[in-house]
Order: sequence, then structure tokens, then C-alpha cells
Amino acid sequence: MPEGYRAHEQLVAPARAYPAIWRLFVGLLIVAAMVFGLNSALQIGLMALAPQYWQAEFASETTQGQQPLSMLVLLASFAFVIVGISMAARQMHKRTLSSVTGPLPVVLRQFWAVLRLLLALGAVLFILPPYGMGAPLEPNLALGPWLLLLPLSLLAVLIQTSAEEILFRGYIQQALAARFSNPVVWMILPSLLFSLGHYLPAEAGENAMLIAAWSGLFGILMADLTARAGTLGPAIAVHLFNNIIALLIISLPGGLSGLALYVIPFQMDDTEMLRGWLLVDFAMMFVSWLAARLAIRC
Repeated sequence: MPEGYRAHEQLVAPARAYPAIWRLFVGLLIVAAMVFGLNSALQIGLMALAPQYWQAEFASETTQGQQPLSMLVLLASFAFVIVGISMAARQMHKRTLSSVTGPLPVVLRQFWAVLRLLLALGAVLFILPPYGMGAPLEPNLALGPWLLLLPLSLLAVLIQTSAEEILFRGYIQQALAARFSNPVVWMILPSLLFSLGHYLPAEAGENAMLIAAWSGLFGILMADLTARAGTLGPAIAVHLFNNIIALLIISLPGGLSGLALYVIPFQMDDTEMLRGWLLVDFAMMFVSWLAARLAIRC
């Protein structure tokens, strides 16, 4: 294992007791079954208790996340992923959830060290030029309702980002690292899966591959950060910071824009306009990763 990744061993060691790859596959099936079952129960409950709301907000995939309440429900439902991972880790690997995330006090300490530096960095970048990127942003939620919803919105985004990091940089990465010592395997394979989850050719058109590449590179950087930190705290902080901007401050129009203060004035498949934003996102990704490494001094 590379010198800088020694801390990763404290996450991987508990997975070495049951390193067979078939256990990872069965564990992922358990996660999928739990997520499907709990989401189905949620849908049935919404249909029974609020049929008009369900029809308007959840009956069609194109309407999910366009309104504040549906977006909150959608993000909070990622808690089902965490429930599934907890069950899979216990049943297939005899592990606790805390062994996947790292010790909670260390997770929280590293999380806050990274997040506060990123918030300070974001504030500096906000007040520095340039002050625009083409057409002006379009208002989405009014400031009053946005502020009122902000505590719940932050909690919901924290659940969503934590679930993704626990799954990809936690459960999958550690299971692969317990079986394969080469970092190329346990860094690249989970990142490819993460990238595939963000490949949306129907919505993004010619931008789909670029967005997927952004996601894959983000996954690799978060895998590196996790291996250096020895907990998921820093990766969750970077992911949270990124998604606060992308989901709560400036979102793409349409789906998943229900909690955003502003939306950009073009669609995901707008090749010329979106690629300018993506270049900035790529740069911000690297800056956030470097800032996180600085925050944990590794």
C-alpha cells in the first residue's frame, strides 16, 4: 500500500476477515433489495395518505424533485441506502456501520475541519471576480421560503451525500481493498460505478459523457482522500459542499431543482453553455480536493 494511504488500513482491516468478492456482490443485492423495499413502502404510504400529492410529485420521474417537499423526500430517502449498507455489512462481513465510516469522533473532527475550510474558500471565491458566467441566473425559490427550508435542506443533502460516500468510498472500496492490494482496483472500480450512475444521455445529450467523466474523476479524488484520512469524514464534507452549491444554491432547471435559490438559464443538454460551467466545476473539484488534503494535513 502506498505510504500516504496507511490510514486506509484502519477501514480495510475489518473487511479482511471476510474478503471473498461474492460477499460484496450479495451485500450489494441486500442493499438494492432494502432500498427497493423501503422506497416501495414510502410510495405506498404517500399514495394512501396523500394521493393528489403523490400523483403530482412522484407518479412521473420528470416531476420528482421539482418542488421543495418532493425534493426533501427524495434526498431523505437516501437514508434507505445507509440502512441497506448497515444490514449488508453485518450479515455478509460481520461489520458495524461505524467500521465502514471510521470512528465517529474522528469522522466528525475531520468532517468539520474540511467543511469549514471549504466554506471559507467558497466565501472568498464568491466575492472575487469574475462575477458572472454569461446569462444571468434565474430566480427559483424566493429568499424567505428558501431560508425557512434551509435547515431541512441541509440535513437532506447531508443524508444523500453521506449515503453515497458510505456506499462507494466506504462499503465497496473497502471490500475491494480487502481482496486486492492494488489501489487501481479499489479506487477505479467504485468510481466507474459512481460515474455510470451519473451517465444520463436522455437528459444530457452530448454532455452525458463529460458529466459522467466529471463524476468518475470526483470519485477517484474522494477515494484518494478517504485512503489518506482513514475515515469518510473528509469525502462527505467535500461532497456536501459540492451538492449544497449544485442543489441548494444554483441548480439545473427541471428535476432536482426544488430546493435551489437559483437555476441556470439553460438545460443540461445545452452543449456550449453547460461546458463552460463544467470547466469551472472541474477546477473547483481539484481546488476542493487540495483544500481537504490541507485541512487534514496529508
